[in-house]
Amino acid sequence: MPSLQQLKFFITVNHLVDLPQTVAEVAFAGRSNAGKSSAINTLAKHTRLAFTSKTPGRTQHINYFEITDGVHVVDLPGYGYAQVPNAVRKHWEGLLGEYLRSRDELKGLVVIMDSRHPLKDLDWQMLEWFAPTGKPIHILLTKSDKLTRQESAKQLSEVKKAVAEWPQISVQLFSSLKKTGVEEAEKRVLGWLYGEDDTDAVEEKANA
Repeated sequence: MPSLQQLKFFITVNHLVDLPQTVAEVAFAGRSNAGKSSAINTLAKHTRLAFTSKTPGRTQHINYFEITDGVHVVDLPGYGYAQVPNAVRKHWEGLLGEYLRSRDELKGLVVIMDSRHPLKDLDWQMLEWFAPTGKPIHILLTKSDKLTRQESAKQLSEVKKAVAEWPQISVQLFSSLKKTGVEEAEKRVLGWLYGEDDTDAVEEKANA
């Protein structure tokens, strides 16, 4: 099975017509200050693969990172940061919504939420955009190191209950600082991209 440590930058896209041809992809989405770029960097064991900034909202495009030929992790624009021009924010929302609803190659969505402040209005909007596709969603509750073990367990339980109406949603705790939940998250992403038993089939299609 390939590893997320193989991730390397592939392409940046600002319009749907420029999306590359791929075999399979998993997208990461989240509020601009939820730790999305840090989570991708942690999973890749690379400090600067996905751009992180003290100014949230800097990821304004769709960034593709390749694992193996035709198989990608996709970093979507952060959402929910108010201090960007209205036209830019509308462009992001249109790009995100259309991508999530129409991208056939998209196998699943990882939604990044700060474990201290999960399920904000825009998080619900993201889930409601994507859930009708029937594709799986995995919620990473990041920055879990900021909570006590009891608080983390409580947040995990409450989020699971809140999204229980959608059987395709799974939830876990994650910390880029403590490297908590890295193995579980990587297994989930690679399982969507390659499947437990069909890695060879995916690679054969990519090389066809």
